[in-house]
Amino acid sequence: MLARCLSASLQGLEARPVVVEVDLAPGLPGVQLVGLPDKAIQESRERVRSALRNSGFRGPLVRVVINLAPADLRKEGPSFDLPIALGLLAASGQLDRPQLEGLWCAGELGLDGSLRPCRGVIALADQANQQQARALVVPPDNAREASLIGGLPIRTAPNLRALVQQLKGEKPWPVIAGNSSRSSKRIVNPEPWACLDNNLASRALALSAAGGHHLLLVGPPGCGKTRLAHQLPRLLPALNRKEALTITRIHSVAGHLRGIEQLQRQRPFRSPHHSCSAAALLGGGRSPRPGELSLAHGGVLFLDELAEFPRTVLDQLRQPLEDGAVQISRAQQSTIFPALITLVAATNPCPCGWHGDRDHGCRCSISQRQRYWQRLSGPLLDRLDLQLRLERRSAKELAAVLKQPSPTQASASWCTPAQIERARQRMQRRNPGGDSNGRLSAAALRQSGAIEAAALELWEQLINQRGLSTRSSLQLLRVARTIADLNDRASVDRNAVAEASCFRCTDLLKQPGAQ
Repeated sequence: MLARCLSASLQGLEARPVVVEVDLAPGLPGVQLVGLPDKAIQESRERVRSALRNSGFRGPLVRVVINLAPADLRKEGPSFDLPIALGLLAASGQLDRPQLEGLWCAGELGLDGSLRPCRGVIALADQANQQQARALVVPPDNAREASLIGGLPIRTAPNLRALVQQLKGEKPWPVIAGNSSRSSKRIVNPEPWACLDNNLASRALALSAAGGHHLLLVGPPGCGKTRLAHQLPRLLPALNRKEALTITRIHSVAGHLRGIEQLQRQRPFRSPHHSCSAAALLGGGRSPRPGELSLAHGGVLFLDELAEFPRTVLDQLRQPLEDGAVQISRAQQSTIFPALITLVAATNPCPCGWHGDRDHGCRCSISQRQRYWQRLSGPLLDRLDLQLRLERRSAKELAAVLKQPSPTQASASWCTPAQIERARQRMQRRNPGGDSNGRLSAAALRQSGAIEAAALELWEQLINQRGLSTRSSLQLLRVARTIADLNDRASVDRNAVAEASCFRCTDLLKQPGAQ
C-alpha cells in the first residue's frame, strides 16, 4: 500500500517541496530509504521505529521503501522524521490517507514520540503557503515561528500520539498564539539614538549610519573603538516588517531561533572572533548555512582586531561587500545568502598598539609595523569608505566629558539625530531603489545631485596628490554626497569634498616610520 506526505528540504534560504512516498510490500521486514538522504535522514529509520512503538502504534513487519522525491535533490536533517512516520501510519492503515492530503509537515521525533523543533521553518511555511497547503504541522517550539507567514493554518501537537488523534478528529487542535498582534506594531529600536559627542569619531559614525558607509577605526587600546562600534546599531533606522522577516528567516535557517517566539525586532550586531574560519565568517558546509556575514544582514558586522584575522579570510570579504550577498558554490548547487551589512573594523596601529600615542612609546620595529599592515590588502582597505585614526583622551578631556550635565546636552554641532533621519529619507527618495549613498554606482552618483565645479576641482587634486584608485575616488564622492545630505544641501560643494577627504587616512597610517 502506498501513502504520500508533503514536506520540504532547505536550499539556502528557500525550501524546495519534497514528496515523502512510503510503500509497504510483502517481503522480509526492513526499511530502505532512497532519494539522496543524508546521514541524519538515514538514522530516522531507528528514531521513527522507536517513536511508533512507544506511541502505541504497530511497527511495519513487511518490506518498506521510503522515497524522497525529487530523487536528484539532496535532502538533509531530521525534519523528515514526522512525514516519514505519518506516511508509515497511513500506508499501514492506522491513519486514513485522505487525512494527509494537502498537509505539509516537518519535525524531528524523539524516541518517546515527542515532536522536537527543526531549523528553517519560516522558509518551509512560506513554500507551503505558496503551494496552497491545507495546513502545516510543526513541533510546538516552531509553531509561532511558522505563524509569522500569514494566511497558512498552523497545526501542532506535543507528540505523535496526540497528533494522530487530532488528525482523526478525536481531539481538538490547540490554539496557537500567533505573532500577528505583536507584528502589527511598529518595530522600534528601544534606544534609537546614541549620544553624539562633538568629535570627528562621532561625525564618522553619523556618516556611516546615514549613508551606509563601511568604517575603519585605527587607534591605541582604550581609545573607544569598541564603544563606537556598539553605538552604530542604535543610530540605524527601525526595522520594517519585510526587513525583520528576512532577518528572522536567515536566523531560522541557521538554527538560531529555537525557543525564540517572536519576529527579530532589532538590527543584528555580530562580532566574530579573529580566529574564525572563512566558512564561519562567510558561510559554508556541505549543505551551505549562513555565516556571520549573512547573520549580520540588515545590521552591523564588527571585526575587532582586524589585522589579527587571517589575510586569506579577509580577502574573501571583497565581493560580498560589493554585492551585498554571499554566493557559495558547490558541485551540486549554488546558494546565495543576503549580506547587506555595514562593516565596522577596528585595529591597533601596530602589534604593541602604541604607535603614534602621545603617552606611550611604541616597542615595534619598522619591519614589524610593515608586516602588521601587510595583513590588510589594498583592495580590502579600498572598500572601507571611512578610515579614521583615533587618539586616547587625556585626563583633562575625560574630566570635561564627565562634567557635562547629561549626554543629551552634549554639543551637537557635528550633526543631530534629526539631521541623520532627514538625510536618510532624502537619499531614499532620490537614489534608485532607495539605495544608501554608500552603495551608489558611478552612474547613479552622477544622477544623485549636482556636483559643483569647485568640488570637482578639489576632487581631482586629491586624486592626483594621494594617488587614489578609481574605487577610492568614487567613495570619496559618495561620502561627500552623504555630508551634503546631512548639511541639507542639494549639491555637493567644495567643503563636503574637503571634509570627506579627512576620512581617508589609511595611507598615512601605513607609513612605518610615521610618528
